[in-house]
Amino acid sequence: MIPWKGTPQRRIPDLDLEQVDRSGPGGHAFVFWLVVLLWPGWDLVRGRTHPLWLAVVALVAFAFLHFAVVRTAFDGRFPMRVPITLLAAQTAVASAAALAFHGRWFTMFPLLGLAAGVVVGHLPRNAKGPELPLLVGIGGISSVSLLIGWAAGEDGAALAANWYGTVTAGVVTAVILRLFTVIGLLREAREELADAAVARERLRFSRDLHDLLGHTLSLMVVKAQAVRRVVERDPAVAAGQAADIETVGRRALAEVRQAVSGYRGRGLADELDDARVALSDAGVNLTVRRSGHALPPEPDALLGWAVREGVTNVIRHSGAAHCEITVRTDEDGAVLQVKDDGPGKGGIGGSGGHGLRGLSERMEAVAGTVEAGLVPGGGFLLTVTVPGAASGGTGGQ
Repeated sequence: MIPWKGTPQRRIPDLDLEQVDRSGPGGHAFVFWLVVLLWPGWDLVRGRTHPLWLAVVALVAFAFLHFAVVRTAFDGRFPMRVPITLLAAQTAVASAAALAFHGRWFTMFPLLGLAAGVVVGHLPRNAKGPELPLLVGIGGISSVSLLIGWAAGEDGAALAANWYGTVTAGVVTAVILRLFTVIGLLREAREELADAAVARERLRFSRDLHDLLGHTLSLMVVKAQAVRRVVERDPAVAAGQAADIETVGRRALAEVRQAVSGYRGRGLADELDDARVALSDAGVNLTVRRSGHALPPEPDALLGWAVREGVTNVIRHSGAAHCEITVRTDEDGAVLQVKDDGPGKGGIGGSGGHGLRGLSERMEAVAGTVEAGLVPGGGFLLTVTVPGAASGGTGGQ
């Protein structure tokens, strides 16, 4: 088969997102590029620049201003006008040095473009209209490099190379800084979505219990008071009230059990639908595979709870890009697997959290099992099994 024929498949790099700092590279990564000053520094050593003392002052001043621009741009304690002012001073020093000494001193401009990219990357961007900080900042610096090169008599090839290096350094730096800002915002949004889902579920459970038990318990209290008042003078009436208390209590117990069952698991189909929505909102692709017969209500609710627990932890801990849920049912029982391709260290149950322990306890009650662990090659796998008797198959009888 010829590999370039057919439908192309998008290559997805294997990135460990949990190891990527959401704040992106620090200022030291941009200060490092002061090594570019080795080129004009070499001219100093070879005695090609005169007067020597002025060249040394220009080189030291440019290096200091570059460090100051990067430092103040990354430090939120400084208003943005500080690095902007320092960048203007750095531009003036680079222009004067290039006009005075020519040659390799023009390598200051790509470094100046990098400093401009650091400043632009920390400036706010308007939602509408052109990217003014990018146009004014990096465009202005690159235009200065052209003007200074032209004034110094540089040829066309040198002017083009210097301009291209300045623009590239500035744009790439600004894009990287803004990209990491977006990554941080998306991670925070994903965590907030997971916390909001938990809060909504707690609110639902609290509301259901209040609606179920508020009226019922009040009625039981009233009837208990009636029993206490009439028990001595009319035992028959008291017995009737006591019977009513028993009836109301049994009905309340059944309602509470039904509510708790709904809280623990609303069923496999409903939980799979919710999983599609939740994973889609978190930017995780979901694949669902089902085979076999339908399940009775109890094991169906148990597997639904397992889906909820697995998907919640995929969203909160895995950092995955894809999740696969597989459900198989036959005469021997039912098997549910929730597998992700994320680099999360704890995955679904690495820390032995309350959710996994609660799921294990529920499965033990029906002689089921819960297994969770890392997958060779990356990812995490949660496997839940329910035996044939609990799943409604004939093989477990």
